[in-house]
Amino acid sequence: MKEFMFLFRGDDDVWDSKSPEEQQEHMQHWEKWIGEMAEQGRFVSGERLLSKGNTVLDNGKIMDRPMTEGKELVGGYLRVKAESLSEATEMAKGCPGFEWEGGAVEVREVWPE
Repeated sequence: MKEFMFLFRGDDDVWDSKSPEEQQEHMQHWEKWIGEMAEQGRFVSGERLLSKGNTVLDNGKIMDRPMTEGKELVGGYLRVKAESLSEATEMAKGCPGFEWEGGAVEVREVWPE
């Protein structure tokens, strides 16, 4: 199997607009989705990312924020195993991030070693 990276894009304002109960319920959906992939031997690793960060440009300039379009931040990532990009894309369609508006998942194959 090949490895793929899911990059989760969204807006922190959506998360911040939800009640603690809604946030907790949403996180349970994430745990279930990731747990199902783990049971199938397809989950490799992943983390949620903080919204603050730096971007280093090719000219050496450092920007004190991630490069984004609008407020679309990379909020986290998962590494998963799948046979093909098509299969990994189908897996990504189950992402709980789609429960709320504005979510997107970028699916990319990890360069083989």
